[in-house]
Amino acid sequence: MSTSSVSKGCFVFKPSAKKKKTLDLGSYFSRGCESSESSDTRFRLCHDLWDRIKTDTEDELNRKILDSLLEFTRKCSLTRQHSDWMSQMRCSEIPTAALMLGVNIPDHDMTFQSLSDQLQQSVTPHVVSVQAKECAALKHLMKKVLERLTDTVVALDDEDEEAAEQSAASLQKGVHCSLSALCDWYSSKTKKSNTPGKKRSSSAMEEQQQPPVVVIFKDLEAFNPKVLQDFILICSRYIERLPLMFIFGIATSPSTIQHMLPHSVSSLLCIELFQSLSCTQHLATVMDKLVLTSHFPFKLSGKVMQVLMSIFLYHDFSVRNFIKGLQLALLEHFHSQPLSVLCCKKKEALLNVMQLSDSNVERIRQLPSFKRFIEKQEKEEQVHLMTDDAYLKEICCRLIKDLHKYHKNYYPILRELHLICLENNVWETEDYQSAMKLLRMLAKDELITLLQRCAEILHVKSKKMKKTLVQMEELLAKFKQLDPASEMGSSAEDCIISPVKNLQKKTDLFQLQKTLLEMNESRRSKKLSPFETLRNEALDFIETLVKSHLPPPESQTLWEVCYYSSSATVRRHLNATPRTSIQAALSNPFCYLQNDSLKAEDGTVSNAAPDICITYKLHLECGRLINLYDWLEAYATVVSAAEGIDPDSDSFGKVDEVKHARFIRAVSELEFLGFVKSTKQKTDHVARLTWGGC
Repeated sequence: MSTSSVSKGCFVFKPSAKKKKTLDLGSYFSRGCESSESSDTRFRLCHDLWDRIKTDTEDELNRKILDSLLEFTRKCSLTRQHSDWMSQMRCSEIPTAALMLGVNIPDHDMTFQSLSDQLQQSVTPHVVSVQAKECAALKHLMKKVLERLTDTVVALDDEDEEAAEQSAASLQKGVHCSLSALCDWYSSKTKKSNTPGKKRSSSAMEEQQQPPVVVIFKDLEAFNPKVLQDFILICSRYIERLPLMFIFGIATSPSTIQHMLPHSVSSLLCIELFQSLSCTQHLATVMDKLVLTSHFPFKLSGKVMQVLMSIFLYHDFSVRNFIKGLQLALLEHFHSQPLSVLCCKKKEALLNVMQLSDSNVERIRQLPSFKRFIEKQEKEEQVHLMTDDAYLKEICCRLIKDLHKYHKNYYPILRELHLICLENNVWETEDYQSAMKLLRMLAKDELITLLQRCAEILHVKSKKMKKTLVQMEELLAKFKQLDPASEMGSSAEDCIISPVKNLQKKTDLFQLQKTLLEMNESRRSKKLSPFETLRNEALDFIETLVKSHLPPPESQTLWEVCYYSSSATVRRHLNATPRTSIQAALSNPFCYLQNDSLKAEDGTVSNAAPDICITYKLHLECGRLINLYDWLEAYATVVSAAEGIDPDSDSFGKVDEVKHARFIRAVSELEFLGFVKSTKQKTDHVARLTWGGC
């Protein structure tokens, strides 16, 4: 496809004589690290947590649906090899799995990659994946399938293309020869795999006799319906010779198949529906494994968590991108926080405390949470902490233990209030107070059900939680021993009978107000039933748990070593605005190049700046149409000043071949970035596409 540009050219870059030294990941990590003496330990801890994120999430996402699909392909393969193939489906039907993946499109590639790998490992080596963007026509679809299955280059000349189109239009005249070639290739492959010489089990032999050929359509909705219909029609004619199997990746609804395929084509498919978990359910699984657990030492602050959740809910519904955001925060934390050497399991953290360098000990003293801790101590203790490093390390060991205890007790009580608890005292929020009011109105059965769920959650390895569980079970036993008749007290009804009778009489406004006040007082002073007393006791106990175990992480000393709180950094990396970044770089190259010669006043660009920065600044001073010759002369004047040419000399501002070439290249780069474009209004002009300076 031809392109229009200000210039077209070929540029040759000669390789340098010296080979560049390649750096490993650890060396890249250590570059720019603060407190380089602990960078190796921090890199190791970061790498271990990174691997744990990968194994705990990628292996679990869509695990059930992938297992079901593998079982489906095995079943279809074995059924075909046995005599009951013809009885279960017609010979022209192609086994098809309709895989419902939902709207979280960025996660689909990872799912299909895992599915393809597992199919090749345990079911069949013949697996091919295709996308709509590479299969605009039938010939392209056939070519991709053949090339990826046979691992050879398939060339289509004009005659083959015409034959493909004719066979698709009218199957009575014949079928495409390329699929016939695929059948021959498959026959030769299966014969080779069945040659004697290797001992195999009977079940393995059955599966290897005729392994299926699986074609995965990653994005079914994006395919051209006509292309898909023709491909299915052709494949159905070869199903007796070639054990084909389709997997449709669907993002919207199963009815997509009915809309895209007429009955004459869909009847050739034996379709089975597979529904994956929703993206919110996947995210809940990830949160349980990596966020709402005390076993994963790295934590996110409330603002960072809000950024990741906002991107998930309002942009892409991608669990994969949420995990990438978590990994970015992990990398930034261990790279920029020297005290992240303590962000690990308790035993290792206690050892690392005793090995802290003098500079890191001083960093602990500068932590806001540790300063608050010191302010609460006696004056003698404060002096001791500020001067004695060995004593400070002993106190830090105790504080690290307290922080781990806090997390152990925090998450069982927390459950679904994580974001609220990260930001403030949850018991002071209006939602919490409303929830407690509703709980005080629950009936006995409802309250017992809730308390039983709480007791199930509290089965964790923590001494405090074990004591709490015992108290919770004692409350449940008391509820079960209550007499049903004692759930409602009789005194309440007796207290309000007389005021109600007074209300039925004719009365004035003063008397009405007095009666209502009496009713209110009677309700307040009524005697509580045994159930109501026990219910209040249970809810007071729950409120005590919340207040004692759910203070915000910022209230804990040394919380900075485990929590990453730079939400601006995460937002800048994950929610980038490329246009703004490009304009900022062109307007202020010093920000990125860090060259002192590029420093300039606001709104100006140094004449020593790169050519593209100079041309960008000059084009901002022009109107909608820019005269290329005037632009070139202005550029030559600026560059001449940068080269130190005397302004009074004849060569100042003169356009030579080198300047002309540099200018054309800079304008071409601006055109590529979308700041200017060629115009037919005037041949020696370009149109400006920007509104003003950055």
